[in-house]
Amino acid sequence: MVPLRSRKHSLFKRLFINFCMTALAFTANTAIVQPAAQFVMQWTKQQSLGLIHIVKLPAAIESAIAFLLMDLTFYYWHQANHRFPFLWRFHNVHHIDPDLDVSTGFRFHFVEIILSAGFRVLQVALIGVSVETYIIYELVFQVNTLFHHSNVRLPLGVERLLNVILVTPRMHGIHHSQVEDETNSNFSVVFPWWDRLHQTLQLNAFQSEIDIGVPAYSSFDDNKLQHILIIPFQKQRDYWHTRDHTLVVRGGRVH
Repeated sequence: MVPLRSRKHSLFKRLFINFCMTALAFTANTAIVQPAAQFVMQWTKQQSLGLIHIVKLPAAIESAIAFLLMDLTFYYWHQANHRFPFLWRFHNVHHIDPDLDVSTGFRFHFVEIILSAGFRVLQVALIGVSVETYIIYELVFQVNTLFHHSNVRLPLGVERLLNVILVTPRMHGIHHSQVEDETNSNFSVVFPWWDRLHQTLQLNAFQSEIDIGVPAYSSFDDNKLQHILIIPFQKQRDYWHTRDHTLVVRGGRVH
């Protein structure tokens, strides 16, 4: 496989760190988020609450609508993690990975996962999604998360075709750029349509020009495991300037 972007850091050191972060995130998800979501789904079903239970439609149509609404609400949650400073403190841990590959896809601070429990409860309660549709969406969500975080160079024509219906590696690679305007774009998870709808889509950056990460947290020390875990609890730096106060912009840097 031909890589989409050149690697900057040691692969094995990154994999160890990302594995540890993934293990903590997985534990939080399994112990808190999923049980909470499952409980609320059962409750809304018993009480006939949620949009799907209010609007009576054929089962297949209900499932399709619920699937789309799950993806749309994840777009909003992802955007919220960028827009609200408290949430960004934790989501920043995902973005400061200096390289982007499938291991980044599950590299999240465990506190971000715990905080997402509130969103997941509200999400499934308002939608009224069935357990079956929820499981199907979760599987698609996880598979496409791995896909669009991957560092695989697909033929441009193939990727453009896929990008009509799916978030792809090139599209999501722009979201992990050190340029602030590019990071604050391409929030979709499965379907790219939500970025088109909300005018947050960017596809005009060459992958060879994209520097992955967050400028203020781009040193080797910042990506040591012990530092990653405590970064959200420390005073935050000016994210989009390097340690020497250089602003990263498309096409160069501005002092």
